[in-house]
Amino acid sequence: QVQLVESGGGLVQPGGSLRLSCTASVNFFHTHIMGWYRQTPGKARVLIASITDDYYTSVEDSLKGRFSISRDNAKNTVYLEMNNLEPEDTAVYYCNNKIKFWTWGQGTQVTVSS
Repeated sequence: QVQLVESGGGLVQPGGSLRLSCTASVNFFHTHIMGWYRQTPGKARVLIASITDDYYTSVEDSLKGRFSISRDNAKNTVYLEMNNLEPEDTAVYYCNNKIKFWTWGQGTQVTVSS
């Protein structure tokens, strides 16, 4: 069973930055397309960014310019760099295999507030 462990969240002021990390305990991590998702209370979890095995990235249009995704296959880790954060970015952030979900991790809470 693949384990996903997200970290790096916290409380940040508007305009601040955070870098989220997600490590997957899976063989051949480099072959998997990975995604970052976020969820707010009462709403569905939504995909906000993804990165392919050959490092092609995609970010939701409304987040382009502020969010970026990257990966380090040697560390089985995918990252989400978030800049100029807004209160609307407050959510629990998760990562997962974009094509075939593994068991979800616990996520990491990001709270943007002054």
